[in-house]
Amino acid sequence: MLYHLLYPLSRYSIVFNVMRYITFRSLGAFLTALLFTLLVGPAFIRLLKRKAAVETIDADVPEKHRAKAGTPTMGGLIIIFGLLISSLLWNDLTNRSIIMMYLTTLWLGIFGFLDDYLKNFLKVAKGLVPKYKLWGQISVGLLLTLAIYYGGTSGNVTNLQIPFFKNLIIPLGWTFIPLMVFYITGISNAVNLTDGLDGLSAGVMIFSALGLGIMSYLKGNFNSAAYLNLEFLPTAGELTVFIAGLIGTLIGFLWFNSHPAEVFMGDTGSLTLGGILAVVSILLKEQIFFVIIGFLFISETLSVIIQRTWFKHTKRKYGAGRRVFLCSPIHHHFEMQGLHESKIVVRFWIVAILLLAVGLSTIKLR
Repeated sequence: MLYHLLYPLSRYSIVFNVMRYITFRSLGAFLTALLFTLLVGPAFIRLLKRKAAVETIDADVPEKHRAKAGTPTMGGLIIIFGLLISSLLWNDLTNRSIIMMYLTTLWLGIFGFLDDYLKNFLKVAKGLVPKYKLWGQISVGLLLTLAIYYGGTSGNVTNLQIPFFKNLIIPLGWTFIPLMVFYITGISNAVNLTDGLDGLSAGVMIFSALGLGIMSYLKGNFNSAAYLNLEFLPTAGELTVFIAGLIGTLIGFLWFNSHPAEVFMGDTGSLTLGGILAVVSILLKEQIFFVIIGFLFISETLSVIIQRTWFKHTKRKYGAGRRVFLCSPIHHHFEMQGLHESKIVVRFWIVAILLLAVGLSTIKLR
């Protein structure tokens, strides 16, 4: 909105010319989202308490999590509002990639909100029935994938770029649709599984989003893309502004979500943010790059798959199920080993920084 209002005035005053710079608007989006979240957060948390939108603790998590019962949840609404407000103010609203991100945020936000609403207001213990939840995610993923496939948001979106190799591109063709539906659904669920300790998911997402933000800036700048042998994507630069707003609101949310958490993001936040990161990486044609920098999310999902598969296999074979981990997802395994929650979270953040460094190093190797 500010971009459309102020940039045309640059013909009358050079001061308004700053609105054309991605870096300036990214900083504006970051500060707007951060300040909005910090200012609105306390009032919103009080509202959640009054409405009794509080966390219920599953029986299969470590015993110490019982103390978290009663903590307000659905804090993902703060993140979504902070992100959308900052983007609406600072983004070029005619950019096709930004329109795609609004579609992603709203659709997954509504879906995550419905799941939280059933659990916290209608007191349906597990929210949406698992199979309905899965089909709902698949349908949303299919809608988004078809919109990307036929929308032509970034040239030939079916090309999959491989890090570490120069000019190695795999054309997916029509298989792009089912593969990306699986990808969006998987990443969305992976982020949801990671949201199990105070500050864990939000903190790790900041570093993953930072990696995508750097990539979007490089690919959206013709000179940078040419120098680094990256594909130039004219619509990618605006994603940097969007991601800057995402990072700002996540840092603001972390102010309240750090241990001991005053609010949880709930499925409203985790499912939506996972989908946002997945769709951004698709628009940038950097799915494998995201798998590298966001591998912590993948590892959380793998730990659950390994745990359940091994338990079912040993139950069939020996009559009693055996476990690989003390508890899954894997952050609960470390918790059961006696590590303090804050230590686990900080160590996951450190690993996320390492993965970000590895991912960024692939840029010069292409």
